[in-house]
Amino acid sequence: MSDTTTTPHPHPIELDDARRRLKAIFIGSVGNLVEWYDFYAYTAFALYFAPHFFPSHDPVVQQLNAATLFAAGFIVRPVGGWLFGHLADRYGRRLSLTLSVVMMCFGSLIIALTPTYATIGFAAPALLALARIIEGLSLGGEYGASATYLTEIADPEHRGFYSSFQYVTLIGGQLTAILVLLLLQNVFLTHEQLVAWGWRIPFVIGAFLAITAMFMRRHMQETEAFEAAKGTMKRESSLKGLMKYPREVAIVVGLTAGGTAAFYTFTTYMQTFVRQTVGLSDIVTTYVIAGSLIFAAILQPIYGLISDKIGRKPMLMFFGLAGTLLTVPILTTLAGTKSAWMAFLLICGAWIFTAGYTSINAVVKAELFPTAIRATGVAVPYAVTVSVFGGTAPAIALFFKQQGHEEWFYYYLAGVIFLSFLVYSTMRDTKHASAMERHE
Repeated sequence: MSDTTTTPHPHPIELDDARRRLKAIFIGSVGNLVEWYDFYAYTAFALYFAPHFFPSHDPVVQQLNAATLFAAGFIVRPVGGWLFGHLADRYGRRLSLTLSVVMMCFGSLIIALTPTYATIGFAAPALLALARIIEGLSLGGEYGASATYLTEIADPEHRGFYSSFQYVTLIGGQLTAILVLLLLQNVFLTHEQLVAWGWRIPFVIGAFLAITAMFMRRHMQETEAFEAAKGTMKRESSLKGLMKYPREVAIVVGLTAGGTAAFYTFTTYMQTFVRQTVGLSDIVTTYVIAGSLIFAAILQPIYGLISDKIGRKPMLMFFGLAGTLLTVPILTTLAGTKSAWMAFLLICGAWIFTAGYTSINAVVKAELFPTAIRATGVAVPYAVTVSVFGGTAPAIALFFKQQGHEEWFYYYLAGVIFLSFLVYSTMRDTKHASAMERHE
């Protein structure tokens, strides 16, 4: 009798299920990348288009005005969170995600086509503000719907890993905007052409990519959790339903405040900080920021995978403690250096602890709420908090800089992170106390 060993093979149904989940996560993530590319193209090219919309002889004032409009886009994000969260909870995640990317397309087109201040006067910054409001509404809904979708489509043992790709693609959106900037700076256009009209190109690209993402999202599958919750949904206001979960709402606000302030400091504001405070050239600044974003993107799935093993709370605690203690030293040292390599290493150092929040914040919020209110529960309190602490971070930093006390911002950021640390230390670990299987 021959001795044969049978090697077990994965069941075909399991392989099909894995492929289905991976395809859905890819489509959801790609759309997220496009949305955030459109949004961050504004920041990446603000140094070039700000003089066309905000006449002033002081470049700091021009950037402050541009940053103020950047913050204005965040003011309406709670409205977008409520609107698209309601659509996602009532009519499905797919519909909400598709409509949000269509709205982003319109915002990008407005920026691409708006005449300058020299041509139409105050109507130019007014139209720019309108575009940022449209994009803010879009992103207000995108975050909650995509966080919910990616968390629900993942298998229970890998939710942290799969949902971390929301921030991989979010960071990837900014990285793509910077890549476009590098190509325009070094390959296709002269500095004069980029200042004169070349800054419009990335917004045309963004509109085209948004249309592509729209067609991809039209065919993405709905989540099983939403389908299971259809029969239990109550016909009531989404905000009224959300008020039944005051503790969860408070946790979302508390855990988001420090994380979002840190995130927008080390992404959005770093472009301006490294250029104006550190004093590096435009191109070197772009390389430094791009390199740090690549490092940040790599950290996201690693930290998400770790959270699947040890839980969500230890990752948040690490961010809160390290961020409180190290933010001021890192930013103080960064402000004093003139070395591009040192600037890169310091920003990467900040990402080592900031990724403790960014990699898992989406899954933590989704795990707090039952299916019927999940997208709204994730989106609305998050959007409110980002409007207060995230979108305002560049404007607050530039205000302190204009007043001659830029270092005050370092302490402000450390203080906000500490407040979130207090929340992390008292909240439950959502990996072990998840509401993902509750469909009421």
